[in-house]
Amino acid sequence: MAQISGVTIWRWLSEDALRPWTRRSWIFPRDPHFAEKAGRVLDLYHRLWEGQPLGPQDYVLSADEKTQIQILHRCHPSTPPGPGRPLRVESEYQRLGTCAYVAAWDVHRAALFGGVVERLSILAFDALVAHVMAQPPYCTARRVFWVVDNGTIHRGTRACARLQARWPNLVLVHLPVHASWLNQIEIYFSILQRKALTPADFASRHELTERILGFQAHYQQVARPFAWRFTRHDLARLLQRTAERPQLAVAA
Repeated sequence: MAQISGVTIWRWLSEDALRPWTRRSWIFPRDPHFAEKAGRVLDLYHRLWEGQPLGPQDYVLSADEKTQIQILHRCHPSTPPGPGRPLRVESEYQRLGTCAYVAAWDVHRAALFGGVVERLSILAFDALVAHVMAQPPYCTARRVFWVVDNGTIHRGTRACARLQARWPNLVLVHLPVHASWLNQIEIYFSILQRKALTPADFASRHELTERILGFQAHYQQVARPFAWRFTRHDLARLLQRTAERPQLAVAA
């Protein structure tokens, strides 16, 4: 009986035009004003607003929530890595509930703010805003732009009116629908997930909270503004390609 090695099969499949084991997540822009809304956010990242440069008393914050963080406690202690041996993590765990992390990132100053809450709410988000807006330089700023998605707790004109009634110098700027990839705080969330929350093994909500806030404090000491190079012109080219090729969509 003929035998074929796994390496040979892998080489054949790699050379073939069909690769069913690969995939990429994507989504079509569904917001009819996608270019307009996204363009405003991209301009802010490059210190522009309505065609004019931002002044020294203008600040831009990116805010969002990392939801449904599972509090998992492994049934047996993890085995630390050693020479030629990776970290070993017990696959069985006990669920101790979930929590959420509400955070904001100053795009140009690399300042980080955040807190852990049991569940998301308008009160939780407004508490974060209050914490930021009460301290310098934001409390005396000319304008403080808050870039947010369309989540329930900061969606639409009602959220704008609620926040601006309390902080007149606050300008709420909404991303297009399905455009979290344009929200810079998501970059920090990915760093937090990789560096501090993987693998998950926490004996209590308090322990998980300490891990998140401890990493936040550490990251603040070394943080630098993200090198954001994607511009309004890049967005226009991307949307043009999408329009010309319906099978091409914006990456999720």
